Amino acid sequence: MAEAHQAVAFQFTVTPEGLDFHLSREAVKQLYLAGISSWKKRLVRAKNSFLTGVYPASPSSWMVVVMATAGSFYCQVDPSLGMIARIRHCLPESRLLSYESRTMVSAALFSTGVWLSAVLLFRQALKLLLSYHGWMFEPHGKMSRSTRIWVALMKVLSIRKPLLYSFQTSLPKLPVPPVEATITRYLESVRPLMDDEKYSKMEALAKEFKEKTAPRLQKYLILKSWWTTNYVSDWWEQYVYLRSRSPLMVNSNYYAMDFLYVTPSHVQAARAGNVVHAILLYRRKLDRGEIPPVMALGIVPMCSYQSERMFNTTRIPGKETDTLLHLVDSKHLAVYHKGRFYKVWLYYGGQLLRPRDLELQFQRILDDPSPPQPGEERLAALTAGERVPWAEARARFFSHGKNKASLDAIERAAFFLTLDEEEHGYSPGREGCMDAYAKSLLHGQCYDRWFDKSFTLVVYKNGKLGANAEHSWADAPIIGHLWEFALATDKFQLGYTERGHCLGEPDTLLAPPQRLQWDIPQECRATIEGSYRLAKALADDVDFCCFQFSDFGKGLIKKCRTSPDAFIQISLQLAHFRDKGCFCLTYEASMTRLFREGRTETVRSCTAESTAFVRSMGDARQTRAERQRLFKLAAEKHQHMYRMAMTGAGIDRHLFCLYVVSRYLGVQSPFLAQVLSEPWRLSTSQTPQQQLKLCDLNKHPDLVSTGGGFGPVADDGYGVSYIIAGENLITFHVSSKFSSSETDSKRFGRNIRQAMLDIAKLFDKPAEKAG
Repeated sequence: MAEAHQAVAFQFTVTPEGLDFHLSREAVKQLYLAGISSWKKRLVRAKNSFLTGVYPASPSSWMVVVMATAGSFYCQVDPSLGMIARIRHCLPESRLLSYESRTMVSAALFSTGVWLSAVLLFRQALKLLLSYHGWMFEPHGKMSRSTRIWVALMKVLSIRKPLLYSFQTSLPKLPVPPVEATITRYLESVRPLMDDEKYSKMEALAKEFKEKTAPRLQKYLILKSWWTTNYVSDWWEQYVYLRSRSPLMVNSNYYAMDFLYVTPSHVQAARAGNVVHAILLYRRKLDRGEIPPVMALGIVPMCSYQSERMFNTTRIPGKETDTLLHLVDSKHLAVYHKGRFYKVWLYYGGQLLRPRDLELQFQRILDDPSPPQPGEERLAALTAGERVPWAEARARFFSHGKNKASLDAIERAAFFLTLDEEEHGYSPGREGCMDAYAKSLLHGQCYDRWFDKSFTLVVYKNGKLGANAEHSWADAPIIGHLWEFALATDKFQLGYTERGHCLGEPDTLLAPPQRLQWDIPQECRATIEGSYRLAKALADDVDFCCFQFSDFGKGLIKKCRTSPDAFIQISLQLAHFRDKGCFCLTYEASMTRLFREGRTETVRSCTAESTAFVRSMGDARQTRAERQRLFKLAAEKHQHMYRMAMTGAGIDRHLFCLYVVSRYLGVQSPFLAQVLSEPWRLSTSQTPQQQLKLCDLNKHPDLVSTGGGFGPVADDGYGVSYIIAGENLITFHVSSKFSSSETDSKRFGRNIRQAMLDIAKLFDKPAEKAG
């Protein structure tokens, strides 16, 4: 118990003589060191806030201006045209300041004013330059003169190495598109999905909306865009995510997988120790703003605001709407194992625990023989079920006493860790291993993930790992950025011993993990079981097919002179038509992070051009040359739509915001009601990779990522996520529901594979079979 007593700074007992205090020197020392560490963090944040605020200038540039002004005075040249003399005249006379001293102070003040003016000028120039998006529409391999000039100016203004948030206030606002343009693009997108009669009705609804209702709604939306940073993001977070009352599990949360072929260590506690440490190193860099922003073309910054809530964040359930609890810092981790919850401190003496110390703590949890307390094992099922029962149970049973203290320990943790009892991962020759791996990360046992946390790290018994992420606070590329850093740091920097343990020697005097205590009454247990049954039914209904397409990759696709994303999206259209015999409204997520606080926009991938190509593939009368022509038209159309969505000229976010305004004003719009009720029966997304370029896949082809996935959006539809990993591998994650007679994930997977091969054959690029 000695180490346990050290965790308490002082103790006291009541004696006949009064209070008897017992101070622990070690505890007081640790409190002192923790305080010093906290102040260091504050100073670093203050410094980085200043550096971010004056970017692209720097403190050294201020010194240059001051010295240049002083040097000019020394040479009897007044660069201020009399301003310094006026400032000197306004300074109060003092015996402490001689005439020369007041002159120097005036020169410094003048120089500071000039420097600040230059900073504002440069930042405005940067904002104007970042508002130019013509570079995105340039033909591949070509660049206009205006774009060349723009590139040169961007390189000049961003020559200094930026911090994570250096460009934030220079990013342009997301523009509100003209209503007429949005409606025209919408009608164009639904034309291939409707017969003439349905399309005529939709045209009439659109015309009525454009002429009568839209002008008023658009004015309010433009007004909102003036006084908010982003006219979409707050409403999108609130109404699409936080106000949803359905379960987060499967419906909203998504997952990320480990390396496909490699497991750096098969020791569960060691792998957890290294990866948790790597994640905390990322958090430290994030807090200090030391992570460079993601840059398109190496010069165009993407918005970084979503990263702010990556850690110390939990979604809190409410009866009508949820809220996001975000803390500036958190010094502990919440851990789940075999039905028990633990609190693990991440710092000792103000210093981050080393991987070997973390391994020790996690091994202590794995070795703990104590059973779960009554109601504890399935407690997290509350976060997997519907939101209203969880909100009511939280208010009733977790608002006081030990239950509140334990729930606070989970909700205020840096993130959540599950030490899973199962073994998962890719195993050659074992059919369905990746499907089981995906389902485990998506929903687990329905009670062994805390689905409300910003993300849950899952470490399996065989050392494989993954993550389950809540969606409201950020989109998948943000977690992907963290994930790349964690995996690369684990593999290349931290390393393991020959036996698979973390490097170094553990500090055995560390206080053991704290077991969280609960007092869960029978009525609460009944609510937990109700949420579990609902979540279990939802999880059991998920039909998953995760497979590797290794016949070819982006290397061959680029030789077909098209973008890999367009190639795959058109393949999905062909596969879906063969699977169901019809076309459907298709959702592809693109990002709008070229704008401040931008999140996502929808690319409607089912176009008139793609449907014409798909039909030609089933028409024996069509020649190969004609199919090639139609494919290129479809690919060009897709790429154009993707670029339009990224540059703020999408369809769906604008219509969504117009709908929100109409609800606020109490205005009924049959057109908007129809648009927002249309189901997305094919929802797709590409997982980004190599955002950090920490791993060279040419040198380490075995370190390819498996990407991640999500559940089906529609009950009778498919969810498809894919990652283009390296030159010769594409991994697909296909989800649907067993309860639908129209869908079959494995069947759709086979159709995707065949569609890819069939399109490749059109361009005289025979696929080499994987050996």
